[in-house]
Amino acid sequence: MIDTTIDVINKLGLHARASGKLIEVTTKFRASIQIGKGDKLVDAKNIMSLLMLGAGKGTTLRLVIEGADEDKALEEIQTLFAAKFYEAE
Repeated sequence: MIDTTIDVINKLGLHARASGKLIEVTTKFRASIQIGKGDKLVDAKNIMSLLMLGAGKGTTLRLVIEGADEDKALEEIQTLFAAKFYEAE
């Protein structure tokens, strides 16, 4: 099990388009992927749950991943966040 944090660094935060891109990544994996603030974790494969987080720029999110492909899932999620969801700034 991986339990780590990740920072939202893109200008608009985890808005609809960014959440959609995150869903594209998370749904490729069999691992359970949860994301949230502190103890309030939501399913990172559910767009409505992601949007309800209200994670703006500067938010630190907790990421909990558990499953056979957890390492690859973490790597791809970190890449997506680091690339600011491939949005023009």
